[in-house]
Amino acid sequence: QVQLVESGGGLVQAGGSLRLSCAAPRSISSDEDMAWYRQAPGKQRELVAYITRGGVTNYVDSVKGRVTIFRDNAKSTVYLQMNNLKPEDTAVYYCCARWTIWGQGTQVTVSS
Repeated sequence: QVQLVESGGGLVQAGGSLRLSCAAPRSISSDEDMAWYRQAPGKQRELVAYITRGGVTNYVDSVKGRVTIFRDNAKSTVYLQMNNLKPEDTAVYYCCARWTIWGQGTQVTVSS
């Protein structure tokens, strides 16, 4: 079974930064589209950003200019660099591969 392992979440003050990591099997991370989703309490899971196998990226409007998704194929890892964090970014963040394979999630909490 394919496993995605997220890390890097935590508690940060508004305006701070976090870098989330998603370690994936080598067969997945370099050949597939990868994405980050998030789910806040009482809300539906939403797509935050994705990166295609060709390196094309896209972001939800609410994070544009503050968040960057990138991959390091040598390390089989996809990252989500988040800057200028806001309290509304508080959520559990999930890594996703092939639009169907999910990690366990990592909590991000932004205090005001």
